[in-house]
Parts: sequence; C-alpha cells; structure tokens
Amino acid sequence: MSTVSDRFAQARHDLTAREVAVGLALVAALGFALLVMQEPLAHDALHNFRHSAGITCH
Repeated sequence: MSTVSDRFAQARHDLTAREVAVGLALVAALGFALLVMQEPLAHDALHNFRHSAGITCH
C-alpha cells in the first residue's frame, strides 16, 4: 500500500525543480483567484454566467 510519505519520496525522485516550481505557482494562482472571487461583483458575474450556460446552481 502506498502512503503519503511514499508518494512524496516518489515525487522528489521523479520531478524536476522546474516542475515543482510550476506546480506551486499554479496552486498559488488558484488559491489567489478563489480568494479574489469572494468579491460580490465577480461572484454575481460567475453566477449569471452559470445560468446563461444552462447550469442550475440552486
């Protein structure tokens, strides 16, 4: 059975420093975007977009 520490060890062996940096940058960018999307205007715009795309969200 694979544990989390086994997966980290595998990643350390397989990934280059550039790949790790890109992954961390993507996680940081997504986290920042989610934080910014708490803004009511952005939330309303996304809500209206979902409705116009035919997605029922409530």
